Amino acid sequence: MATTTPHRTARAVTYQEDIITSSAARKTLAVGRIIIGWVFLWAFIDKLFGLGFATPAERAMLNGGTPAQGYINGIEGPFAGFFQLFANPFGDYLFMLGLLGIGVAMVTGCGLKIAAVTGTLLMLFMYLAALPFVGEHGTNPITDSHWTEAMLLIISAVTLSGDTWGLGKWWAGKVGNSWLR
Repeated sequence: MATTTPHRTARAVTYQEDIITSSAARKTLAVGRIIIGWVFLWAFIDKLFGLGFATPAERAMLNGGTPAQGYINGIEGPFAGFFQLFANPFGDYLFMLGLLGIGVAMVTGCGLKIAAVTGTLLMLFMYLAALPFVGEHGTNPITDSHWTEAMLLIISAVTLSGDTWGLGKWWAGKVGNSWLR
């Protein structure tokens, strides 16, 4: 008596052209992806080398600076105690690794789902650390730029924007439609 094993059929890989039919829309989404990627990548570079934009040379990580600790120790508000968990060298390296990973993923168009999830989590933490209705107020009592940045990450992943002007199609050939896409 022979036993049979059910065969799994391979799902076809979904590409951006399958969900976004307008060439102009695909290109616009690719520009948005690259811009948000550069925002994260630049933050990493500036904090690593202290190029004098947001981070002066003396506070560069390569010069002994502590990017996460420096930010976390200035947090006021209801979540200040929670964020103290990350006010240590591990928090600095985790923060820098996050900036680098999210930036590289968005610029190259590979790993957009992971970058969207981790980047949105980072933006949520940064939003909670600087609530617009606590302490120094922004221009809007509820939303701020962290929401916009998180949405750009999510939109980039959901629309598979890495397929246009990125390595997304190549990466999809390796990982399919998995969470690594």
